Amino acid sequence: MACKKIGSLSNAMWQRSTTCRVSLCAGLNIPAFACGSFASAGATMNGQNCCKDGHNCGPTRNLAANHNPVAAAVTSHRHQIVGKNRGEESLNKSGRAFSSTAPQINNKTYLWARYNEMKRLVHDLIPPGVCNLLNPSTIYANNEVNLEEVDIYGFDYDYTLALYSSALDEMIYNKAREFLYCLTCEQHYYYLFIFIQMFKVVSLLIHYCCKIHRTHAFYYHLFQGPKMKQFMDVFSIPEMTLLAAANDYFISNDIKRFFFDAIGMVHIKGYMYKWIMQDLEKYILRGDETYAVLHRLASHGKKLFLITNSPFSFVDKGMKYMVGKEWRDFFDVVIVQADKPHFFNDCLKPFRRLDSNGDLQWDRIKSLDKGQIYKQGNLVDFLKLTGWRGSKVFYFGDHLYSDLADLMLRHGWRTGAIVPELEVETKVVNTEQYAQSLTWLQALTGLLERMQMYREPESKEVLQEWLKEREELRAVTKNLFNPHFGSIFRTCHNPTYFSRRLCRFSDLYMASISCLLNYDLSYTFYPRRTPLQHEAPLWMDQLCTGCMKTPFLEEMAHIR
Repeated sequence: MACKKIGSLSNAMWQRSTTCRVSLCAGLNIPAFACGSFASAGATMNGQNCCKDGHNCGPTRNLAANHNPVAAAVTSHRHQIVGKNRGEESLNKSGRAFSSTAPQINNKTYLWARYNEMKRLVHDLIPPGVCNLLNPSTIYANNEVNLEEVDIYGFDYDYTLALYSSALDEMIYNKAREFLYCLTCEQHYYYLFIFIQMFKVVSLLIHYCCKIHRTHAFYYHLFQGPKMKQFMDVFSIPEMTLLAAANDYFISNDIKRFFFDAIGMVHIKGYMYKWIMQDLEKYILRGDETYAVLHRLASHGKKLFLITNSPFSFVDKGMKYMVGKEWRDFFDVVIVQADKPHFFNDCLKPFRRLDSNGDLQWDRIKSLDKGQIYKQGNLVDFLKLTGWRGSKVFYFGDHLYSDLADLMLRHGWRTGAIVPELEVETKVVNTEQYAQSLTWLQALTGLLERMQMYREPESKEVLQEWLKEREELRAVTKNLFNPHFGSIFRTCHNPTYFSRRLCRFSDLYMASISCLLNYDLSYTFYPRRTPLQHEAPLWMDQLCTGCMKTPFLEEMAHIR
């Protein structure tokens, strides 16, 4: 029912907007004559003839009986006759006489009448259930995916199988801040950093702006391509926060410092691993759901594998907490300290096996066996030893570049992105304030686009008021997500860089792997067709599929 009501919204708004002017003109006792357009002519005709030969064109039709008979007439194309020099004419075909001595149109009144009518339509035609359409546990599709064709499921560990609480971000930030303070004491390191960063910026500008082949070749010989730091996963949140705080301090005090190594030292020195292993219950979230996903896939005969950059001792303790002591029985292949993304795009490091104590063995690896733990390696050897290729392999990770990009673009695997922020943003989208604000923002934008031909001073004042309200609405919808950055998926009407990369490198995306519990393993995901700028929105599948329902929710009732 909610879907039908939404479907009638755009149609009803269009129909009422086309008739709104006629009813308004009738209420204002303004005559309407054949030929011309109110939008293009308006009150600027000043008594000019309707057609080249001075005659009106097109038959007229009578309005409803409750309209002023001397006030309005509707024709195939209309315009308002407001000139004072034109004599009174009568239209005998309709049997009624029309006078051209009516008062001039007040465009300001007309614009506000259109505004109020549109606002009433937006308020009346939004169904009550529209604010609960999106389910946070929905899986969204960028490409068509049939799970029945998938035989092998692969997973990253951090923020994929193991979701961490926000307390971990705070710990990483505080420890990195301590390292940053130590680094800033080394003045020679500071000056070297400034020189390197300035040289990189200049070189990058040369690369993108200069068309000379020799300069282009020199740049690539020196740097082997542009080096750009990517913040694309949840682990980047503390680094971005530290970057923002340091950048604000540097700008305020006109100084610069080196901080990228500070975050790296937290990982290299093992602080993050130690914190989590000391208090698994505090930092690891929803471990029972991870067990439910792995058990369900394994019980249906699917092969599972794990490829992570984390060390074995850390992964082993976390998996025992979430899944149980026999967690390795679920996986056909387990690879730790893989050094992604290099694992996917080079073949330099061979596989090495770890014994039951986690000690490195140096025997040559001729097969990847179930129950064993392997370290490092590369994807080329992985494909040779397993034979797992193409779209029958589905890999899930949280980093678009380290986990997913190479697998989709170069190897044809199916990829699934884990985006924990999706759950929070879905809750915002489901609020009544967001639904009302966004719908009215879109309606007001359309009204501005159609009414911008009114250029007299009073009309311009009205349009400026509308523009100001539009900017306020854009700020409101942004602040509902985050008052500083807005949504991670959209900036005003455009998708963010992250959102565009998400669509490019992932077939499916979801808030957590537990969303898989909502769907049968033979389910087919279909991406929604959204109209391009030059296409008319003639289909309603974006409202009637995907977000409208999530099947098999009862299967998750005992988990959450």
